[in-house]
Amino acid sequence: MVFSSLIFLYVFLPAVFLLYYLMPRRGRNAVLLFFSIIFYAWGEPVYGLGIIASVVINFLFGLVLDKHKSKLLLAVNIIINLGFLGVFKYTGFIIGTIDKIFGADIITPEIALPIGISFYTFQALSYTIDVYRGKVAAGKNIIDFGAYITMFPQLIAGPIVRYKTIERELRTRRETLEDFRDGALRFATGLGKKVLIANSVAKIWDAVRLGTEGDLTTATAWLGMISFSLQIYFDFSGYSDMAIGLGRMFGFHFDENFDHPYISASVTEFWRRWHISLSTWFKEYVYIPLGGNRRGLAKQLRNIIIVWLLTGLWHGAAWSFVVWGLYYGIILIIEKVFLGRLLEKIPRAIGHIYTVIVFVIGWGIFGLADVLPELKTSFVMSVVFMSDQGLFDGHTLYLLSGYAVLMIIAIVISTGVIAKLVKKLAGKHELIYGIGSMVYMSVIMIASTACIVADSYNPFLYFRF
Repeated sequence: MVFSSLIFLYVFLPAVFLLYYLMPRRGRNAVLLFFSIIFYAWGEPVYGLGIIASVVINFLFGLVLDKHKSKLLLAVNIIINLGFLGVFKYTGFIIGTIDKIFGADIITPEIALPIGISFYTFQALSYTIDVYRGKVAAGKNIIDFGAYITMFPQLIAGPIVRYKTIERELRTRRETLEDFRDGALRFATGLGKKVLIANSVAKIWDAVRLGTEGDLTTATAWLGMISFSLQIYFDFSGYSDMAIGLGRMFGFHFDENFDHPYISASVTEFWRRWHISLSTWFKEYVYIPLGGNRRGLAKQLRNIIIVWLLTGLWHGAAWSFVVWGLYYGIILIIEKVFLGRLLEKIPRAIGHIYTVIVFVIGWGIFGLADVLPELKTSFVMSVVFMSDQGLFDGHTLYLLSGYAVLMIIAIVISTGVIAKLVKKLAGKHELIYGIGSMVYMSVIMIASTACIVADSYNPFLYFRF
């Protein structure tokens, strides 16, 4: 089940709200847990058992680690969680790699990937590690803890919510009309990002990625990468907006996951603004434990490479994602060693142009993960201005004529300019803002519903992670 589906919007979500707010406060986490398991198991019921097992195992480990700060027990817990993730996500990748290297002719098992497994596994790990470190007390109520791990607003595509962020709210939150209104507005914004923008610009990338057969011009290749950059931003930030908005409607306040990353003037800044919860997770649980920047420059650079290799693998079980991770690891090292100081001295506009080029190429690498090797080669040749088809052709002009206005609107929205104007309006003209918000929500919901009914293309890119 996805947020941008009619069954979710007009059946599942109203049923949840009805039962949730009819239930006395002490039973509301049980309602969330029940509906979250239904939400997760909607497509593959068997995986509902997997997430229930994760809840039980990590709840019990938390209780034990709270009393006995045992490194051995923590290691066992980490192995269980990562082992579960590894079997489902990386078995085929590992066997396939061994087969290609050694020609072992091993039959690769077909193991379906439970959606969101990377997210809830990292969430569970952050809990047990923080309990071991003494940063949080272990949860004593398995219903509350189960609601934390399985909470459907952020279960399958984040943000990764740490237990300490909502520990108090799991027990003593107070839902308010203001929170519900703000949450509904945030949800509508995310839905519009996903359905009205991400799904639309995705058609450009699909036309470039799948419909070319090696006849790309240079301009078409770059247009495709730019469109994918917009698609993945509005897809993922849209989901995060919906998750944060839904959380607010249930009385939870999740941390922000995006801060207009496309306005960044360095790659370092970009990764402080993009998928903040994942960057924070790797910093807290991998980079700092490895020594961070405390043991000299050489080890700091080693730690950056390790983190980015793992970040690439976290995003997908394919060598393309490893290359993508190394790409960013190397660029971040270059900025750390010398380029960062230069970027601080030059005009921000120049740094911004450099950053845009870097992340557009990065998303090109990311987006080609599922493309056949021969088409990847053709695409790369086109990107570096070595296409036999020239700079542009009629297909390029056709795509531009059909989508240029949409892409310009998407680029403007991604800068946060409109969000800043709305924030100013809210501060100066509260009544106008309130009325405008209701009209805005209504228009977005109607337009999004119409698009969902009319268009069969409606995936979330980050569900595969």
